[in-house]
This record gives sequence, structure tokens and C-alpha cells, in this order.
Amino acid sequence: MSDDLPITAAAGSGQPAAGSPSAVPAVGVVILTQGTRPRQLQLAVASALAQQGVDVDCVVVGNGWEPAGLPRQVRTVAFQTNVGIPAGRNRGISVVRGDPVFLLDDDAALPDPHTLARLAAVFTQDSTIGIVQLRIVDPSGAESPRRYVPRLRTGDPARSSDVTTFCEGAAAIRRSVFDEAGLFTEAFWYAHEGTDLAWRALDAGYRVYYLGEVVAHHPATQPTRHEQFHYLSARNRVWLARRHLPLPLALLYPVVWFLLTLVRLRDAAALTQVLRGYWHGVVKPCGTRRPMRWRTVWRMTRTGRPPIV
Repeated sequence: MSDDLPITAAAGSGQPAAGSPSAVPAVGVVILTQGTRPRQLQLAVASALAQQGVDVDCVVVGNGWEPAGLPRQVRTVAFQTNVGIPAGRNRGISVVRGDPVFLLDDDAALPDPHTLARLAAVFTQDSTIGIVQLRIVDPSGAESPRRYVPRLRTGDPARSSDVTTFCEGAAAIRRSVFDEAGLFTEAFWYAHEGTDLAWRALDAGYRVYYLGEVVAHHPATQPTRHEQFHYLSARNRVWLARRHLPLPLALLYPVVWFLLTLVRLRDAAALTQVLRGYWHGVVKPCGTRRPMRWRTVWRMTRTGRPPIV
């Protein structure tokens, strides 16, 4: 499914019909899993079904796995093979009912049963907000990775603010964002697909918001645990620039990130992956190029993260 093909709100808006006795917001929850963490998946599903003040439609997408052993009110979708994170989430988004759609990792959970009601209120109160990420906290008390707070200067993780990217494992997205900006870009497979969607949402006029007052639980993990992380991260950064940035920034953005990567890397094998990723980012097709408007660049700069880093 291409990011150029939006889904319509009517396809699964989940809103009560006129005169319906249900007055609570309808929220769709999409949980993507490969079935390798059954205990954590059960906790994730239970935390979604325990939400109060909202009508929850929960869909579990099996990526190379047929979901089983789940509560009967949970709907499932299965792929025979791993189709990648963006494609798996897109499938869940296309079948789940509710607006907004909440994405939850299979090893994450919502400790407060009023989380989704608070999220729904944020969207109701401010129509300019298109994407909201929760504050992600390791329930064991371990220090959370810096990337869980999507700001250049993280500051106090409990402080809310506008941002220009988001972590997809505990985030809500308004249906109209998919209508106007498209779904996740499936060719990305893994890494920076959230940034790709966030930039499109920003250029469509929406805000991306980090809600520091509301918590989701997720273990403190490192992206380098994925075998192809360095390759995919490098390739997809080049694709971000090619797809979305005006020409001067499209040339500058990959250079800045390449230099930052060189400073951080200490492993020759990882560097080989990075170099291959940058090369493939240049030579392989990345979809339609639609440079963002300069006023979007200015909005991102005012937010604190110009699209050069």
C-alpha cells in the first residue's frame, strides 16, 4: 500500500451515528507483533481493553504470525511473512475502527486506564494537532533512551511541546492525517517511517505534539539490536531528504547526518552498513518527490528542529 493512497475516514471512522446512545469517543488501537513476545503482547492488549471513557476497537496484526490466544473482542489480521513495520501498521489502520488511531508496540502498555480518553480530549480540543506521542517510560525504572523524547534538547521528559517527529510505538494519529498526508511509506520497512509521516503531516498544516504528562510503558531498548539498523537508518535518511526537502536542504541533511554518524560509530562492520545504506538511498527509488514548503521548514525551525539534523 503506497503512502500516496489515503484511506478515507468513512472506511473506519468509528464515530457514533447521529442519535446513537454511545457518547464516548471511539478510538482504534493497532498492535503489531511477530508473536515472539507472548507475555508482553497479552499485557499490551489487556491495557488497551482496560481503557475507560472510550469505545476501543483493538486490532492485532501478526507480521509473519497468526495471532492466537487473545480475548474474543480483539480482532486479528495476519501476514504469512514479515512485511515490515510500516506495511503491517498500514494494514491495521485500514481495518480498525475509531478516530484517532492509537499505535501500541507489542512490548508496551498503558498503565493508566484513562490514557486514551485523555488523548481523545487533546484531539477534540485542538483541531490543529494531527499526531500525539506519549511520554515513554521503562516500568523497571531504567533510564529511557534519549530518542524517546523527540526533541533536540530533551529537557524535562514530562514537559509537553510541539515536535517534528515521533516514536510510533505509543502514538495517536488523527484519521484526517492519513486522508491528507497518506499512510506510512512501506518501502522504509523499518526506521524513520514516523519522521516521514510527521513531515508530511506538518506540510499538510498539522502539528505533531509530544504529550509529556501522559505515560506509556516500554522497556528501554536500543535500535542497534536490529541486525540491519545501520543500513536502513542510513538509507531512509537519504530517502527522507529526497522525498521531502527543498533542494538545498536535501543536499545538506544527509551530509550532516553522515558526519554525525561517523563521529558516533566505533565499529567497522556498522560503518560498512552505513556506507551501503547511503549509496542505496541515492540510487534506489524512494517514491514520489514532494518537497515541503519553505513555510513548513520555518515552522520546524521555530519548533526547535530545522530539517538539517
